[in-house]
Amino acid sequence: MTHPHVHPGFTANPGGPAATRLYGPRFRRDPGQVYREMRRVHGPVAPVLLDGDVPAWLVLGYRELHYVTNTPELFGRDARRWHLADRVAPDWPLRTLTTWTPAAMQTEGAEFERRSAIVDDVLAGVDPFELRSTCERVCDELIDAFAGRGEADLIAEYARALPILVLGRLSGVAENALPDLLRMITDTADCTGPEALDSQQRLVVFFRDLIAERKVDPAADLGSAILAHPSRPTDDEAHWDLLMLVGFGQQPTTDWIGNTLRLMLTDNRFAITLSGGRRSVSQALTEVLWEDTPQQIFAGRYATRPTLLAGQHIQTGDLLLLGLAAANTDPQVRPDSFEIPSGNHAHMSFGHGDHRCPYPAQEIAETIARAAVEVLLDRLPDATLAISPDALVWRPSVWARGLSALPVHFAPS
Repeated sequence: MTHPHVHPGFTANPGGPAATRLYGPRFRRDPGQVYREMRRVHGPVAPVLLDGDVPAWLVLGYRELHYVTNTPELFGRDARRWHLADRVAPDWPLRTLTTWTPAAMQTEGAEFERRSAIVDDVLAGVDPFELRSTCERVCDELIDAFAGRGEADLIAEYARALPILVLGRLSGVAENALPDLLRMITDTADCTGPEALDSQQRLVVFFRDLIAERKVDPAADLGSAILAHPSRPTDDEAHWDLLMLVGFGQQPTTDWIGNTLRLMLTDNRFAITLSGGRRSVSQALTEVLWEDTPQQIFAGRYATRPTLLAGQHIQTGDLLLLGLAAANTDPQVRPDSFEIPSGNHAHMSFGHGDHRCPYPAQEIAETIARAAVEVLLDRLPDATLAISPDALVWRPSVWARGLSALPVHFAPS
C-alpha cells in the first residue's frame, strides 16, 4: 500500500514527546496499556499516528471527551473540515472512517436536527415486544443448528449471525442477501486492508438499490419508514441513513454479545449463575460496556478553529479521535475502588452529546444482546470454553474490540 502523505504544515505536539502509533501488534495486543502510557506522558489528550503515520489527536480523558462532544462550535462532525482529507492516498483503508458522506451522523446544525429526528422517529417505531420475540426466535434457530454437535464457535455461528438476521429483517433485506451484506459490513468495520474501501462502496450500492425498491414497493420495514417520514428525506439521505443504522448496528452488537459471553465464561464471579439466574446478565452487559466496550475509538471530530485542549494546541482542521474505551477507564473519574453497578450508564460506549448513538438504537442493541445471552444460557447452561482464556484472539482492529472466535463445548441436545 502507498503510504499517505502527511500535511507539511501539521506536526502533532510540536516540541513535545513523540506521537504514539495507533497500529501494530503491540497496540492490538494490549490497547489498555498503551492508553495508560499515553495518559502518563501526554495527559488526557495525546498526539497519535494512524496507519501510514497520518497524525491525529486521541482524546483519552472522560471530562475532555465530554467537552469535545458537547462543543460542536469548536469540534465539528463534518469530515470535510479535515485538512488532510485530500492528502491521504486513495487506497488508505481508514478512508472508510474519515471520508465525508451525506449520512445524518456527519451533518451539523439544523440539518443534523432534521435528519436525526427522522432516525429517532423511525427507530422509536420498532415495537420492543415484537423485537424481543423476533430475537428469541432467531436465537433458537441459530442454536438449533449446532446444539446437536456439542461444540460451536459462538462468534461465527451466533454473535455475528444474530444481529444481521434481526436488523436485516427489520430493514426488509432478503434472507439470501444477508451473508454478503454481513461480509461487506465486517470488512468495512475493521478497516484492515484495501477490501474495506471496496466493501464500503458495495454497501452504498446495496442500500441504494434497497431504497429504490422500497420507493416502488413500500413495506413494513425501516427503509420504507424513512421514506415515508413527514420530513420527506431524499432517496440519497434515506439510503445513507439506512446503511448507517444497519452497518453501525451490526458489528458493535456482535462484539457486545461476544464480549459478554466471554466474560461470563471466563470470570468466576459469573460462573455460579451460568446454569440459572438472570441477575448476572444485566451486570455482565453493563460491565462489558465499561471494561471491553465494542467501540474502542471513534473517528471523529474536526477542529473548527485553533484552540487549547488539555494543554495541547489544536489547529484548525485537526482530526480528533474519541477514545471511548480510554475515557471509560480514566482514573480521574474511575478510581481503582470503583465498582460498576448494574444500572450505571455513565460510560462513553455509545458516545456523548448530540451525535451519540441514538437512544432508540441503544435500546434495540441492548434487546438483541440481552436476548442472545439469556437464550444461550437457557439452552446451553453447561457451555464451557473449549480453549484457555489466554488463547482467545481479538480481531485486528484499532477501532473495535471483539473476538475472532469463541469456541465452546456443551452436552449435545
